[in-house]
Amino acid sequence: MEAMAAQTQYEDGYWWSKDGLRLHYRDYPGRADRPPILCIPGLTRNARDFAHVADRLAGDWRLICVDLRGRGESGYSKLPMSYGPLTYLQDLEDLLDTLGIERFVSFGTSLGGLMTMMLAAHRTGRIAGALLNDIGPVIEDTGLERIRGFVGKSGSWPSWMHAARATANTLGAAHPDYDLSRWISLSKRLNRLTAQGRIVPDYDSRIAEPMRHPAEAMDLWPAFDALRGVPVQILRGEVSDILSASTAAAMIKRLPKARLAVVPRTGHPPELDEPESIAAIDALLAEVSRQA
Repeated sequence: MEAMAAQTQYEDGYWWSKDGLRLHYRDYPGRADRPPILCIPGLTRNARDFAHVADRLAGDWRLICVDLRGRGESGYSKLPMSYGPLTYLQDLEDLLDTLGIERFVSFGTSLGGLMTMMLAAHRTGRIAGALLNDIGPVIEDTGLERIRGFVGKSGSWPSWMHAARATANTLGAAHPDYDLSRWISLSKRLNRLTAQGRIVPDYDSRIAEPMRHPAEAMDLWPAFDALRGVPVQILRGEVSDILSASTAAAMIKRLPKARLAVVPRTGHPPELDEPESIAAIDALLAEVSRQA
């Protein structure tokens, strides 16, 4: 089925997970002589998070924007502990196999950036370029505690105005310059309208359960190192509480082809529509094109 997202056409696609969930992605058409861009959203986000990116890039680039399990139009798992990186990795590998994609660019926001690193480590040589949006191998405890404080909390609002105010209350420190129209726009990416006319978060609240039982921290530096040799663009919000300035500097030092862009007066995560984000994305794709 074809749909419209901010004037840009896409097709809805589906694939099946190993444990029987039907998972969803948006497929924006683009040039066949370039690697497609796999867009992986953050923890509570969905494929709509990249609609404005697709508005700019679709046609020149194919974009495959996924709903991870338990988000958007993807199925909800009966096993809350399946909401974890290793299961997401298997789901994404199944998608790539289903579509027959051998080489791709990966855009990952927050959790999506972690998945980008894990994809690079799982099968080397497939990633043609990577955008890591406000995430790195070291995640700051302050930011994790903040996220644990709101993920999975139920919410229900009678109007988009009310939902926007709730979004601003949760994310206001990350976007101090947003006006009401920007908060409404962001709220429409994060939430959905129910059949009863209420607005609720567009994810399974049980995605929070694994965060209440954290496993031993993984050493993600080897996964990050798997991106060696390909163009890597790191985005960092200037006041991010997830990706520290020191970790970002260490990432740049570690990979010769990595570049860092800092989005001023922005926390976690940049929304990819800021001038600095747009310039960074364009520079990354220009480098990927030169190496294709």
